[in-house]
Amino acid sequence: GNRTGENGVVVKAGDTIRVDYTGKLENGTVFDTSREDVAKQADIYNANRAYEPLTFVAGAGQMIKGFDDAVIGMKVGEEKTITIPPEEAYGEYNESNVLAIPLEELNMSKTPEVGDTIGDIYGRQFKVVAVNNTHVTIDLNSELAGKTLIFDIKLDSIE
Repeated sequence: GNRTGENGVVVKAGDTIRVDYTGKLENGTVFDTSREDVAKQADIYNANRAYEPLTFVAGAGQMIKGFDDAVIGMKVGEEKTITIPPEEAYGEYNESNVLAIPLEELNMSKTPEVGDTIGDIYGRQFKVVAVNNTHVTIDLNSELAGKTLIFDIKLDSIE
C-alpha cells in the first residue's frame, strides 16, 4: 500500500533494515551487542569491531528465525525485548556434533589444547573439548546451542 508518513511505516519481509541489538543469556550475560557502551559495560568490547547498527534484509533468513520474525511489523525508533527459544535460535545441543578426530588427520604443527578453537579450511571454528594421545575431540555445536536467548532490539531505520 502507500506509505503514510514516517510513523505509519513498519518493517515487512524483504525490507533492508538497521537495528541496534544486545543479545543476552537467561542469566543476563551479554554475548553480543551492536552498541559500544554496552560492550564495554559487559566487558566484551573488541577494539577491532565497528559498533554500529546491524543492516540485514528482514525475513530473508540472514538472521536466526526468532530475530527475523521479531522485527516484522516494528516501526522506526521502536524498542522491544524478545526471548528466543533454542529451536528458533541456534538449535538444541546435539551430542552427535561432538567428534573425535585422529591427530594425524588434523595435520597441525602442535597438538591443540582443551579450550582452543581450531578452524577448518572453510573458515569454520570449532571448540576443542578433549585431547588424548591419539585424538582431538571437537564440538561442532554453536556455543549458543540449546540456549534461550534474550535480545533487546531497536529499529534504527528502514532503508
